[in-house]
Amino acid sequence: MLERLQYIKLSPQRVLDAGCGDGHGARRLAEFYPGARVLGLDFAPPMLQAARSHGAWLRRVLRRERVDYVCGDLAAVPLPAASVDLAWSNLALHCAEDPLPALKELRRVLKVGGLFMFSCYGPDTLKELKSAFAAFDREAHVHSFIDMHDLGDMLSACGYAAPVMDMELITLTYADVDALCADLRATGQVNTLAGRRRGLTGTGVFGAMRAAYANLRRDGRLPASFEIVYGHAWKPQQRLSGDGRAIVRLEPSRAKRT
Repeated sequence: MLERLQYIKLSPQRVLDAGCGDGHGARRLAEFYPGARVLGLDFAPPMLQAARSHGAWLRRVLRRERVDYVCGDLAAVPLPAASVDLAWSNLALHCAEDPLPALKELRRVLKVGGLFMFSCYGPDTLKELKSAFAAFDREAHVHSFIDMHDLGDMLSACGYAAPVMDMELITLTYADVDALCADLRATGQVNTLAGRRRGLTGTGVFGAMRAAYANLRRDGRLPASFEIVYGHAWKPQQRLSGDGRAIVRLEPSRAKRT
């Protein structure tokens, strides 16, 4: 995503990292835009604590802080309207059960002419793990992620202009299923589906899943697919009022000099 910013003409004064996690992206954005104020937003206080503590001693020595952090939800961003020039969200939107409220909120806090750039997981993410579970258990163990084209439609429906969408498929390999699950837990990728099984999953289910997954082994490794969806769009001048009426702007005519 940072590489893509190199091809976009933008000099933001204020940047929002929506879903900042431990602050890695916010710090990179502060380096990329040294003249901007960067605000990191996340709903998890432990993540924000980790973000604030990173490099704290260096900031005290330099007496300079270019990144601020605030706890909040993507669907209720605690910022005034039209207050940021760039809204950035890296691998966070898929955490929302419905991304539409978050998309509307991020458009609200953007200034006219501001840019929204994001990435999130697509429907082929962890397809191997999903199929291995599905072979023996009807319960949902892996999220169903939203298709790239549907996200593009949501951007248009929310009033963004000129949305651009694309994706790439990345395949990681693991020695075994336990290594994959440990990786997912370490990065916070756990099952939070509302309809998930609330009790413990039996060893029989996990054993059957491991056996099914083992059939996909190639060259001694198990594959795990991650479909990464990328998108960006702009906030245009408002054309409709809150009740749906068209906004017509009248410019005063200039009298011709004789």
